[in-house]
Amino acid sequence: MKKLSIPLVLMATPAMAAPGAPFFSLYNTNFTVAIAFVIFVGILIWAKVPARITGMLDKRSSDIRDELAEARALREEAKALLASYERKQKDVAEQSDRIVSKARQEATAAADQAKVVLQETITRRLKAAEDQIAAAEAGAVKEVRERAIAVAIEAAREVLARQMTPDARSASIDSSIEQVRQKLH
Repeated sequence: MKKLSIPLVLMATPAMAAPGAPFFSLYNTNFTVAIAFVIFVGILIWAKVPARITGMLDKRSSDIRDELAEARALREEAKALLASYERKQKDVAEQSDRIVSKARQEATAAADQAKVVLQETITRRLKAAEDQIAAAEAGAVKEVRERAIAVAIEAAREVLARQMTPDARSASIDSSIEQVRQKLH
């Protein structure tokens, strides 16, 4: 069988397919393939496949455009929020400067009354002002971080919700369970 298959394969070339047949004949394989191709293209056009493909590509491009616009809006919102917190921090710094200035003025007025009371008052007021500045700065930084984290988590949640398939979600849960199991044992 192996000896017979090699000559048969060599004889089955396109030149041997229709010897002596005219081009416009169903016995000519080139003509038959051309007709089949034209019919196939006609069926694709009749079934509106190019329009469907174009529609799917247009929908995908508009989805991507919408996602980019949403990302830009989130970025602008984050910039505005950061600027707002920077202004608040600047206001707190100015307020702390005013507090320190006021404390120094009161300390100067108290210097005439008594040297001992003056030293205690200056120390107490400067410490209170520094503590208030530190607390205000810590609060502003914490508030900025919390808001940035909340915005990042929400954006990540939306992106993951759109991109996560049920299979990927299941695999993620399985790997998380396995990590917890390994850490507990």
